[in-house]
Amino acid sequence: MDEALQTVDVVVRGRVQGVGFRWFAQREATLLGLTGWVANEPDGSVRSVATGPRARLEVFVERLREGPPSGRVDGIDADWRPTSEAGSTGFMVRSGAHRGD
Repeated sequence: MDEALQTVDVVVRGRVQGVGFRWFAQREATLLGLTGWVANEPDGSVRSVATGPRARLEVFVERLREGPPSGRVDGIDADWRPTSEAGSTGFMVRSGAHRGD
């Protein structure tokens, strides 16, 4: 397994605000040992930027594609880039445009 760090910037669209999606993403990222953040966007999507080994990030993206039981994912965009350092520690939920969850 390639342990080189990468970063993925993910935008998830669908019924993803007000359904606990950010907390779901934080839990999944923490379980995978990733760093980064997740936030609601003004257009109704959820955006997450995560850093870690590529294989773990791929699992994270797949879990975001599934989402929590109360949500519905209609589409997901992932932008991958190499990363030279881990950056922050932990995975944060940031407040965003929608304060419903």
